[in-house]
Amino acid sequence: MLSLQTVVSTPIELLDASEELSKMIRSSDIYHHYVEARRNMLEDEEAKRLIEAFNHHKVKFDEVQRFGKYHPDYSEVTKTLRIAKREMDLHESVSTYKRAERDLEKLLTEVSEVLATSVSPNIKVPSNNPYFDNSSCSGGCGSGGSCSC
Repeated sequence: MLSLQTVVSTPIELLDASEELSKMIRSSDIYHHYVEARRNMLEDEEAKRLIEAFNHHKVKFDEVQRFGKYHPDYSEVTKTLRIAKREMDLHESVSTYKRAERDLEKLLTEVSEVLATSVSPNIKVPSNNPYFDNSSCSGGCGSGGSCSC
């Protein structure tokens, strides 16, 4: 196993070290829980039905959304989509998968932040959830505040 304390002097060595970090993440409990939760959700027939129903209502919503509130079915389609999403999200295997996915995403974001801030405190780390990203404003706000964008 390559120690991350090893001094790397070429891009190839750096890529090898990043591969080793990737293997460490894939051997973590968080990753294994994510894989198991995903497999359980994909094998769950009720979850499949709820996901297909949600995707069906999402397509209808996308068609109606082009006209916004002026479409005669906008309210009905929007309400139906919300109900389908709620049913899907509250299903046990779907909610377990989403929690596991968030945990893995949080781990990856933390690793990215550690890597980026160890190189420079000014490097912005992409995050899928800018509302909970407390390391910066997620880029380019131009407010002149403490984020220094």
